[in-house]
Amino acid sequence: MNQIRNSYASIEQIQNQYLPQNSKAVSSSSDQITSFQDVLRNQLNEANQVPSVKFSKHAAQRLDERDILLSAEQSERLNAGVQAASEKGINDSLVIVDSLAFIVNVPSHTVVTAMDQDDSTASNIYTNIDGAVIV
Repeated sequence: MNQIRNSYASIEQIQNQYLPQNSKAVSSSSDQITSFQDVLRNQLNEANQVPSVKFSKHAAQRLDERDILLSAEQSERLNAGVQAASEKGINDSLVIVDSLAFIVNVPSHTVVTAMDQDDSTASNIYTNIDGAVIV
C-alpha cells in the first residue's frame, strides 16, 4: 500500500500547489444588476403590446383561393377587432372588415377561416362563434 510521505498538516498548505489560481477579474456587479423597476417596466410594455393575428394554414388557403388581399389598413382593423373581442371575453369571433369576414380564435389570435361577403357562392351563415365584431 502506498503511503503519503509528505508531511502536510492541512489541505490549505497544498491547495495552491494542485489547484489553479482563479485569476478572473471580478466585474462590477452594478453593470449586471437590473433594477426591479426596469424589469417591471419591460414586462408592462410587453403586456401592453397588441399581438398581431396569425393565419392558420386553412385560412391562408382560403385567402389564396378566393383572391382576398388585405391592405395594411384592413390588417390593422382586423387586429383592433380581435383586441376588442379579447377585451369582451369572446373566444371564437366573427370579425367583419369591410366586405371581408374572418372567423378568429381570439385567445390564440389565429384567423381560422376567411371569406368575402360579396362572393355570390358564399353563404352568410356563421356558426360556432360566441361573438361578432364589425370594424
